[in-house]
Amino acid sequence: MALFHLDFESQFTGHNEDVYIIMPDKKRSETPAEFYGKGKKYPVLWLLHGTFGGYSDWIRKSNIETYACEHDCIVVMMGVGNADYEAWPAFTLGYDATKYVTEELMPLVYNWLPASDKREDNFIAGLSMGGGGTVKFALNFPEKFGAAAVLSSSPRNYDGMKDELEVLFAKKPSEVGPRELRQYNQMHRYDTVDEFLNSITNTWRKLDEMVAAKADLPRFMFAIGTEDFGYENMQKFRKHADEIGFKFEYHEGPGRHEWRVWERDIQIAFRFFGFGDEEQGNIF
Repeated sequence: MALFHLDFESQFTGHNEDVYIIMPDKKRSETPAEFYGKGKKYPVLWLLHGTFGGYSDWIRKSNIETYACEHDCIVVMMGVGNADYEAWPAFTLGYDATKYVTEELMPLVYNWLPASDKREDNFIAGLSMGGGGTVKFALNFPEKFGAAAVLSSSPRNYDGMKDELEVLFAKKPSEVGPRELRQYNQMHRYDTVDEFLNSITNTWRKLDEMVAAKADLPRFMFAIGTEDFGYENMQKFRKHADEIGFKFEYHEGPGRHEWRVWERDIQIAFRFFGFGDEEQGNIF
């Protein structure tokens, strides 16, 4: 396999960004001239990391290289810190993780590499925070992705939490505990709680709207460990999805919020995307 390390200045984050890109492997039956000269465009998996992670997580903690080579696809792994794949305009020069991915990194990959930009050839997946990012990208840019795999994450009913959020929003920073800090900072990118509820974060509401409008959504898969701290919310989301008629493929199995679960579930995701079990590239 080939592993590209991209290091470039981003217009939308205000500093240099690191990206790992796994490229398809030359079959040993092909000559270099045949492989590099055939002009093939490959499917792309946009693979998102979780909280506390970065662009190297999937490379260091999973066998993603093996799966990418086996299925003959490109895998793009960017890092966005703990930005939730959203915009944080008050951070230094302004930091917009959404535009960084959709308006900068995606055009870069499509135009610099042999990557297909067809919707049916593009897939997105992520774990935990990256699972939340996967939902945001798939719902807000459905024309870009054929399918989405959400690992150990699910939309939250923020509208049903409005009273609780109003209380948190009114607190002074010194009054906010460590478990509340992320939610507090997310909301304080906006002037009011209502503005927050109208934002890209509120994927529960966005999904309701798109299902009601019969929008052309990507295919969705959700997967989680049965001992995950988010398991209860996943079951609430499943019940709500059934009520509004949102269909998706669902997988659960033993495990907590950890890499053993994500290693298992990313393999399920490859099959869900349609790569199948047939080996297409080198696996060693």
